[in-house]
Amino acid sequence: MESTKKTIRVVAALIEAGGKYLITQRRPTAVLPLLWEFPGGRVEDGEDDATALKREMSIRLGADVEVGQLISFVSHPYEHYTVDLYLYECQLMKERLELRAVNSFRWVTSLEFDQYSFTPADESSMNKLLGEE
Repeated sequence: MESTKKTIRVVAALIEAGGKYLITQRRPTAVLPLLWEFPGGRVEDGEDDATALKREMSIRLGADVEVGQLISFVSHPYEHYTVDLYLYECQLMKERLELRAVNSFRWVTSLEFDQYSFTPADESSMNKLLGEE
């Protein structure tokens, strides 16, 4: 008998500056600890994607972002749930970022992505963006 997995809607920001992209590292206590991802988080009940992404960017990095167009969608099944990851092109509205609810952040080129261990959903999203899917 097949059990129905919960689906979690997650939004993430693709932020580019000077040919580099912003990535964040999950905290040691998080699910999928210390893996890298595009910054973002879970969409709460009653929220639209833009509101959720602005909230998550503020909580995690003290960042204010302008949310642009949807550029990628992947659905990735994990053992106990499925993540539907919506990746949006975003622009930072201020330069300064703060470590709040992430372990670290980096600005990296797309050629450097393979030097970081990404969450499976973010890896799928990157492969789609880079045309490697």
